[in-house]
Amino acid sequence: MVSTDTSPKTAGHKRVSQLHFELLTLGDELLLGLTANSHLTFIGQQLGLHGAMLRRNVTLTDDADDISAQFAESWSRADVVITTGGLGPTCDDRTREAIAAVLGQKLVFDPEIEKTIADRFKKIGRPMTPNNLKQAYRFEKGEVLANANGTAPGLWVEQNGRVLCMLPGPPNELQPLFLEQIVPRLAKLGLLQAREAFVQVRAAGIGESSLEHKLQPIFDQHSEGLSIAFCAHAGHVDVRLSSPTGTLPDATLQQIAAECAFVLGDDFVCFGHNSLAEICASMLRSSDLLLAAAESATGGLLADAFTNISGASKFFAGGCVCYSNESKTQLLDIPEEIMMQHGSVSAETAAAMATGAAEKLGADYGLAITGFAGPCGGDQQNPVGTIYIALYTPRGTWSKRLNYPGPRLAVKQRAVNAALDWLRRELIRGQTGCGAGGCGLGR
Repeated sequence: MVSTDTSPKTAGHKRVSQLHFELLTLGDELLLGLTANSHLTFIGQQLGLHGAMLRRNVTLTDDADDISAQFAESWSRADVVITTGGLGPTCDDRTREAIAAVLGQKLVFDPEIEKTIADRFKKIGRPMTPNNLKQAYRFEKGEVLANANGTAPGLWVEQNGRVLCMLPGPPNELQPLFLEQIVPRLAKLGLLQAREAFVQVRAAGIGESSLEHKLQPIFDQHSEGLSIAFCAHAGHVDVRLSSPTGTLPDATLQQIAAECAFVLGDDFVCFGHNSLAEICASMLRSSDLLLAAAESATGGLLADAFTNISGASKFFAGGCVCYSNESKTQLLDIPEEIMMQHGSVSAETAAAMATGAAEKLGADYGLAITGFAGPCGGDQQNPVGTIYIALYTPRGTWSKRLNYPGPRLAVKQRAVNAALDWLRRELIRGQTGCGAGGCGLGR
């Protein structure tokens, strides 16, 4: 364990990577498949960013005996136990009481928590029912973690050289509380690294195996003490460079990452975690450029990627979802003859959509997607999974054909990723004076 003291003031002789973290995700809705277990993804990712790794995640029912038994097992061996859910006001919220019994701690009513809950109900204009007072109990020898986005506060206990972090279940409450309070507290105790434990290189337009093959000569030069991890996502691949033994200083990891970026060329997206949409948004904003979108097959996913970014109005003029041929004509002024001659799923229609969106909305760039996402539709020339994306730029308009066999939602997301990556590459070329057509990316 962390120490034999009642408070884990330091991780002792253990490295953060050697510490034992366990996560208990609680709720019948998780086991019934009514709610996705996003807590595992989020907390596992955040711990990994700071040098730790979850040893175990157990998802439990709301049964008090199940909670008590599993918590006792986890508490007996872990340095840090994190729980999610079961802190609310209803009869199936039993986590607080079950864990208090295992810890041998009393639950005490806290008037300050009561006031915070009452103030929140007053703010949202709803009456506070008596059962909400259940959330005003805390551990006698614990701390309260204020929840700015809900009524159930988080709870923190340091006991027998271990740490317990209890978090509310709703993601919009859990995630900011974890980032703003749990991570800094664990870092202060030496149980997490205060900053990211690795350097991440993000690439797009290249597969995981090809990426490793391309970068292996660099890794071979720095084999001593270098740890390499690949992680493929929808639309990009990440390479994480670290030195778990501490052999390589951060400056050396940064140097290796820079070498990787140079070798990757246009396939290099960024250092860190920015999405393709965020990278495009940054380049558009810095050059005072506007983008417009026109979508058929993707039904608004492309526009959604941009409007999820704060300050989108500075670079995103707007988007148009034109699913029918009539809407393409009415909203984007696409001549009916183009669709009659070439079809609504064609390079010509995609190019007309991109041009129409840019001209209608007064944008510098227009990005368009049309296609057959499936499972029905398509023909011999353009089977299901055929996607056409088009890009209108100050230097000309181009379109290209892609094929993504697979489930409908996957096809839609891959089409958006391809469009974003093409825009990213074109913005880079625009900065260097080489347009898409001039670089062989036309259809």
